[in-house]
Amino acid sequence: MLSVGSVVLGVADVRRAAAFWTAALDYVPREEMADDWVVLVPRDGTGVQLSLGLSRTPAQEYPRVHLDLYAGNAADQAAEAERLIALGARRVDWDSYPDDADFIVLADPEGNRFCVIDTGRE
Repeated sequence: MLSVGSVVLGVADVRRAAAFWTAALDYVPREEMADDWVVLVPRDGTGVQLSLGLSRTPAQEYPRVHLDLYAGNAADQAAEAERLIALGARRVDWDSYPDDADFIVLADPEGNRFCVIDTGRE
């Protein structure tokens, strides 16, 4: 039986990406960080690993795979989006929002797209 071991993001600057994602998710490096690779794990030991690997290709404008970060309700979603922006994320002018979107599209400092989801909706 297989299981997901880690989600991997390609980045141009591993240390910059690690600084953002450790602060965003309260993760820590699993071992000594290298210039081309690091595996981040939840500080409390529970959850999905996030691996950051050096990539020479740019982030995709419309990625086929991305992270969904869950917030408890609309107020939490707004607060978390602002916190992530203060850490270096940016809002993405996403042309595919439905009228009743429960997600906000952001990009990390490397340009990797991710969503902050309001999970409090019915």
